[in-house]
Amino acid sequence: MAMNDKINPQLEESWKNVLATEFEKEYFGRLKDFLVTEKQQHVIYPPGSKIFAAFEHTPFTKVKVVLLGQDPYHGPGQAHGLCFSVPTGVPKPPSLINIFKELKNELNIPIPESGNLEQWADQGVLLINATLTVRAHMAGSHQKRGWEEFTDVVIRTISEKREGVVFLLWGAYAQAKESLIDTSHHFVLKAPHPSPLSASRGFFGCGHFIKVNELLHEQGLTEIDWRIE
Repeated sequence: MAMNDKINPQLEESWKNVLATEFEKEYFGRLKDFLVTEKQQHVIYPPGSKIFAAFEHTPFTKVKVVLLGQDPYHGPGQAHGLCFSVPTGVPKPPSLINIFKELKNELNIPIPESGNLEQWADQGVLLINATLTVRAHMAGSHQKRGWEEFTDVVIRTISEKREGVVFLLWGAYAQAKESLIDTSHHFVLKAPHPSPLSASRGFFGCGHFIKVNELLHEQGLTEIDWRIE
């Protein structure tokens, strides 16, 4: 992974400008050491080049929407640095299928073949997990190692330096991050998680995809085209 020398080139320039000091902090040094050791002994997802993919696809200056996930997928070939998303050709996980079902119900968008959400990210939807890496087949294995501290700073920085961003907080874990957001300058939409365990308790019917575009439209911003081609 060679995170010590690859971390800066992997981060898009506008993010580097607002987050540069984080990489010098003690917690981030410990995180890098942990990841180097993990990589020597285990398979880690996503691949090193994809850890910061969400930032590459959605520059800081272009963020319109933030969708917060918890942990990368931990199966082979699934995680590619965008929360809920999988590369084209990889079977769609259950939560993603439910996201597409809600989209179909709201906007009559056909459920796509691909579960690759890069097209959303390229339009300004920051698809970020709270923890950016995971050990293969071990959900939550890289939690409490420093990633949450880093991604909390990401959320707080968006809150402090941007205006009118729509935050989608699905499930209790994401909703606990609301305290990082200045709700007088941003919009927060909350719903249960799209997981099969909770989607029927209010994720289905939440109307968030329509609401996001209404809020963007009111600000004179281009709406998100939620179709995956």
